[in-house]
Amino acid sequence: MKASDLFVRALEAEGVEYVFAIPGEENLDLLESLRGSKINLVVTRHEQAAGFMAATYGRLTGKAGVCLATLGPGATNFVTAAAYAQLGAMPMVMITGQKPIKSSKQGQFQIIDVVDMMRPLTKFTRQIVSGDSVPSRIREAFRMAQEERPGATHLELPEDIAREHSPMPVLQPSNARRPVPEEKAIRLAAEAISAARKPLLLLGAAANRKLTAKMVKAFIDKLGIPVITTQMGKGVIDENSPHFIGNTALSDGDFVHRAIHQADLIINVGHDVVEKPPFFMRPGGAEVVHINFNSAQVDPVYFPQIEVIGDIANSLWQLKEHLQPQAHWSFADFLRIREALQQHIHQGAEDDRFPMLPQRVVRELREAMPDNGIIALDNGMYKIWFARNYPAHKPNTVLLDNALATMGAGLPSAMAAKLVYPDRRVVAICGDGGFMMNSQEMETAVRLGLDLVILILRDDGYGMIKWKQAHMAFRDFGLDFGNPDFVAYAQSYGAHGHRLASTAEFKPMLDKCFETGGVHLIDVQVDYSQNHQVLNEDIRELAAKL
Repeated sequence: MKASDLFVRALEAEGVEYVFAIPGEENLDLLESLRGSKINLVVTRHEQAAGFMAATYGRLTGKAGVCLATLGPGATNFVTAAAYAQLGAMPMVMITGQKPIKSSKQGQFQIIDVVDMMRPLTKFTRQIVSGDSVPSRIREAFRMAQEERPGATHLELPEDIAREHSPMPVLQPSNARRPVPEEKAIRLAAEAISAARKPLLLLGAAANRKLTAKMVKAFIDKLGIPVITTQMGKGVIDENSPHFIGNTALSDGDFVHRAIHQADLIINVGHDVVEKPPFFMRPGGAEVVHINFNSAQVDPVYFPQIEVIGDIANSLWQLKEHLQPQAHWSFADFLRIREALQQHIHQGAEDDRFPMLPQRVVRELREAMPDNGIIALDNGMYKIWFARNYPAHKPNTVLLDNALATMGAGLPSAMAAKLVYPDRRVVAICGDGGFMMNSQEMETAVRLGLDLVILILRDDGYGMIKWKQAHMAFRDFGLDFGNPDFVAYAQSYGAHGHRLASTAEFKPMLDKCFETGGVHLIDVQVDYSQNHQVLNEDIRELAAKL
C-alpha cells in the first residue's frame, strides 16, 4: 500500500473525523489519499487557525484533533497553536510536509528543522523516515497526545516517504484505563478532610475532563463542601449550585481568595501549574490534599501534604464512599463571602448606558444562552468579566484560555465547537484586537455553513494592557488602533453584520441572530471605564470587610 494511503488508514483507525488544514505541494500525495477517505478536510485561511480548531476539537472530545500544513512557513505558523494545545492540555496531532529526504535537488529552499523546532512545544515530535514506520508513528503520536497530561504531538511526512509502498498493517488503538489511587492514600485524605473544620474544594483545569463532572457533583451533593473553580475549571460544577462560591478570575484579594484564606484544608482537584496559582501555601497554613492524574510539582508555594494520584473521577468516588458530612464542619464564612460576591457581580448589570458596560454584556448573553450553549472567549479585558460574572452550568461551555492566553483563538475555537456540537448555540466573544488576528476565518465559517454568532467587543485599543498601564500610573500610550467597518467587513465574506446603537438593542439582536441562522457578527461598543473602580478599588474595600 502507498505510504500516504496507509497514513490515512491509520488516521481512520484512530477515529479521526476532521483534518484542519492548509495543504502545500509537499502534502499532495497525502491530500490525494484523503480525497478518498471518510475524513472531512476543513481548509482554513491560516495555519494558526487550523491548529486552534484542532486543539479545541481535542479539548471538547478528548480525542486528538488533527491539523495539516506544509513545510517551512506553513509549519512555523503552527508554533502558536502547538503552544496553545501543549500548555492548555488539549490533545492535538500536527502533520507537516517536507522535501524528499533520500534524494533532493532542492537545496535548502524553505527547509528548516521542523522536528527540532517542535521539540520544546510538544510531547512527541518525529520525522517519518520509512513507509513501514507510518502505523507505529501515528499510533504513538495519538497515544501521547491523548494520555494524561494531554497535549500536542507532531509528525513530519516527507514527499518521498509518502510515495513509498509498505506491506505494514494499521495498528489499532489499544484499550487502556488510567490507574486508580491506592487505598492508603484515599484513607489518609478522608481522615484529613473529616478532621478539618473548614474544608474547601478547589477545581482546576485537569478536573474539566470528560466524565469527571458527574463524580464531582456526587461528591458535593453528598458532603455539601463549598467549591471554588479556576478559570479553566469553569463548568465542572453547575455554578447555580448553593455550594459554589466563585471563580478565581483575579489575583489575590478578590472575594474568592478571601474564602480560600478562611479554609483550614483545601481539596485541590485537577491543579495545573499553567494557570495562575489560585492560592499560595505557607508553612503553618491550610493543609492541602492534591487530587490529580499526576503527582504535584513541588515549589516554595505548593507542597501538598497528602497526594491522591490516579484517575480523578475514581479518586472522588472512593473519597465519597469513605466520607460522611461532619457536624463540626463550619461553612458560614464561605457562604457569607458567596453572598457578598454575588451582590458585587450584579452591580452594573442593569445599567442602560451606551457604550455597554461589560457587566451588562455578560448578563444579557447569559440570558440568551441555554445551559448547554458554548461561549468561546478570545483573550482581552472581557475575559475577566466573563470568568467572574458568567455562570457556567455544564462542563466545557465556557472555552477560555488561561494557559497560553493567546489572542486570535476565539473565532477558530468557536468554529470547532460548532462542528462538534452542531445543535448547540455557539458564540465567539472577541475583542477588536484579537478578532483581527484571525478574522479571515469568517470565510471558512461561511463556507462550512455554520450557524455562529461573533461578538466583537470594540474599544479601539488593547484594553487589557490599557487597564494594566493605568493601574501602574503610566500615561495612556501606544495601545490604540483603528478598525474597519465591521458590518461591511462581515458582509464582504457573505456573513451578516450588525452594529448596536443602544444597549436595549442587544438582547433582541442576539435572539434574531440565533433564530436566523448563518454567520452573524455583532459590533458591540464597550465601555471599560469601570475596570479600575470595580475590579481594584471596590474589591479591596468590600472584600477587606469580610
